[in-house]
Amino acid sequence: MHANRKGINRRRFLQSSAGAGAAMAFGTRVLRAAADARSVEPINVALIGAGAQGEVLMAACLKIPGARFQAVCDIWEAYNQGRASRLLQRYGHPAKPYVDCDEMLTKETGLQAAIVATPDFWHAPHTVACLNAGLHVYCEKLMSNTVEGARRMVEASRRTGKLLQIGHQRRSNPRYLFCREKLLRERKLLGRITAVNGQWNRTVQTPFGWPKGKEIDPAVLKRYGYGSMADLRNWRWRRGLGGGPIVDLGAHQIDVFNWFLDARPKSVLASGRLNYYDKASHQWYDTVMAVYEYEAAQGPVTAFYQTLSANGHQRYFEKFLGDQGTLAMSERSDLTRLYPEPSDSPAIAWAQCVREGHLTAQPEWMKLIERMSLEELAKALTVSGSVNTTGKSPTLELAIELNKPIHQPHLENFFDAIRGKARLNCPAEVGYASAVTVLKVNDAIDAGRRLEFGTGEFQA
Repeated sequence: MHANRKGINRRRFLQSSAGAGAAMAFGTRVLRAAADARSVEPINVALIGAGAQGEVLMAACLKIPGARFQAVCDIWEAYNQGRASRLLQRYGHPAKPYVDCDEMLTKETGLQAAIVATPDFWHAPHTVACLNAGLHVYCEKLMSNTVEGARRMVEASRRTGKLLQIGHQRRSNPRYLFCREKLLRERKLLGRITAVNGQWNRTVQTPFGWPKGKEIDPAVLKRYGYGSMADLRNWRWRRGLGGGPIVDLGAHQIDVFNWFLDARPKSVLASGRLNYYDKASHQWYDTVMAVYEYEAAQGPVTAFYQTLSANGHQRYFEKFLGDQGTLAMSERSDLTRLYPEPSDSPAIAWAQCVREGHLTAQPEWMKLIERMSLEELAKALTVSGSVNTTGKSPTLELAIELNKPIHQPHLENFFDAIRGKARLNCPAEVGYASAVTVLKVNDAIDAGRRLEFGTGEFQA
């Protein structure tokens, strides 16, 4: 982003009530993160699962004052476990290593919270064990690879009274929160939403391997549910261990469908097959397309979702299409855009959002916007070539940015909730509804027909 554009955005953003509120929130977070960690009461945390996703969450936690890793649990002693423990100890965390979660919970005293980043089929056993031991839990999405497992997690959270945050991190992302609360709910910028689509495509990958000489003993693998090192490393593609790309990737976007529409789907129709990989390496479909039907408060909405292999072009986004405009949303700022529909009175609302600093445009457009009346700006947003000589209307983006790791706000929300300073943004009941929504896709593919969601199916 150009320096000139940043200056205009910041000035305009702070002039609006919403901008000032968001800026205050950001300022608070920055000050809190910059404070001496010794002034914050520490929360003793266990990291369960120190693989790729565990490392991502661990790195984000290291930026949060007061998060103190007391233990690390992972069955891969020669690689994941040792590497994570050594790294944390270098940062001043005790981080005692363990292979078995139950042993860790028995031996460690003073633990207050756990971050569960194990493969999906271990989410329920590990989370329930931690909750029963009196720990608050942050569990990666998808909540479980089975509805039954997710239900046990909800029940354990209720029974113990401990917090359970599910890792749908977009629910704490200030950009997503701003779009949902300010642009869609308050301003109703898109008008009547009738359709949604989303995707997360993944480029072709060879099966994951492992360093020679660092294999786990076959007896240990068997004890923890893996038939081989290949199963451990590629669990996302194994039935019974993961749920394939619709669970691994689609869970993020489909959760946003429910969240932004403030609704649950009535039915799902889906197609899935292996278009690229073979059954020997991939037990789940590499290509999935699903259609959900919603009855939202504003009326019927049809939502389409796809996840493809072999092509990672514009990999992940969600689009909400209304009669007054379209919102293309993504954790990637370069894929987040807003498009007003050519119209008269609705365009005034879009112009007001630009004028108040909620939305921004290219630097050359911002210079023009400074001199426009509200009516001229509304026309410029929807009529190509009406003001400048480029023949193009401005490209609208969010004036709000996230300048920290994408998982950090969700983890901050978790730790703030433990301290009694916030409410969870994705508690167990919300994560359960998302798990039901997502897992039904694989059921619909296997059934070869449209499946209806039953009354009360989204409540554990």
